[in-house]
Amino acid sequence: MLRKYVSIALCGFLCLAAFAGCGGENPAGSSSSTDRSPPPDPSPESSPDPSPELSPDPPPQKPVDKTPGTVQATITMEDGGKIILELYPEIAPQSVYNFVSLARQGFYDGLKFHRIWSGFMIQGGCPDGNGGGNPGYAIFGEFNSNGFENTLAHTRGVLSMARSNDYNSAGSQFFIVHADSPHLNGDYAAFGKVISGFDVVDKIAETPNNGGNGSVAPKDMPVIASITIDDDIELPEPDKLPR
Repeated sequence: MLRKYVSIALCGFLCLAAFAGCGGENPAGSSSSTDRSPPPDPSPESSPDPSPELSPDPPPQKPVDKTPGTVQATITMEDGGKIILELYPEIAPQSVYNFVSLARQGFYDGLKFHRIWSGFMIQGGCPDGNGGGNPGYAIFGEFNSNGFENTLAHTRGVLSMARSNDYNSAGSQFFIVHADSPHLNGDYAAFGKVISGFDVVDKIAETPNNGGNGSVAPKDMPVIASITIDDDIELPEPDKLPR
């Protein structure tokens, strides 16, 4: 009889253990992005996809091979993280010339990522640190709605020029797409992409923002130690437009 009661008790215990095992925590990232207000666009003209999905990263390359006809650049963060970029002068020449020129002048050294929204984009390159700064000139907007054919889509890791409502207002500010954002295609000058350092992009994207337009408190802004051009290639200066 005692053996019978022990068997019944043991069976009940195993059933409870199996039930508890079905009720673990939610998977990471399972909370809906619609619980938050939509992230900002690099300009206030349109709204991004409220529920972007991160596409798989390309496999890491060590060393990173250079694609013919491209220019390589490296963003080195103050904490030592590195983002390696591939720039496409054949797709958006003025945007590439401008970025390379400013980088070689040391313009970006010490500037910050001032607008950050995980699942959308990270934006930097403003000398004022608030989104209102520029290098003292503007460049032509190389995108379809401005009469320029640009075939580079705003997928995860793509580098593009930020601007105001004026199509030809881009200067020094750029953004890196954190998750595919097809609504930006044709309206912003994409000119490069990340080929290594997606972990650094993701780390920057985790920076808390103040909501609204994705602005970040000055004390929390990730600092760019430098942007260097990893090629000796000679490129012309950009065609500078008055502001």
